Amino acid sequence: QRLKAAVHYTVGCLCQEVEEDKDVQFSKQSIAAISEITFRQCEMFKECFLMLCRHAKRTTVTTEDVKLLARRSNSLLKYITQKSEELASSNMEQKEKKKKKSSAAKGERTPGQQEAAVTENEDSNMA
Repeated sequence: QRLKAAVHYTVGCLCQEVEEDKDVQFSKQSIAAISEITFRQCEMFKECFLMLCRHAKRTTVTTEDVKLLARRSNSLLKYITQKSEELASSNMEQKEKKKKKSSAAKGERTPGQQEAAVTENEDSNMA
C-alpha cells in the first residue's frame, strides 16, 4: 500500500509539472487512473524480470534485462542505453581513482610515475 501511495504521489507531482508547462488540467480521477496503470505496468515488469532472471539462472536484474524489456520503444531503449553507458564510464572513473589512491597510500607508483622515474634515471645515466 505504501508503494502504491508513493506511485500515486509521484504521478500527482508529474501531472502538476505538466499542468504548469502545458497549461492543462488533470482531474483527480485521471491522476488516479494514471497511477493505477503505472503501478500495474510496474508489476508486469517485475514478473518479466523474474522470468528473465529465472531463465538465465540469476538472481540479479541487469541492465541488459532492462534493455530487453524496453526494446519495443526505440526512444526508451536509446535513453536507457545512454544512461547505462554513462553509469558504466562513471563507475570506471571511480574505480580508477580508488586504485590510484590505494596504490599511492601503499607507496606504489602508478604507471605514469614509473615512466617518469625511468626517464629520470636515463637522464641521470647520460650525464
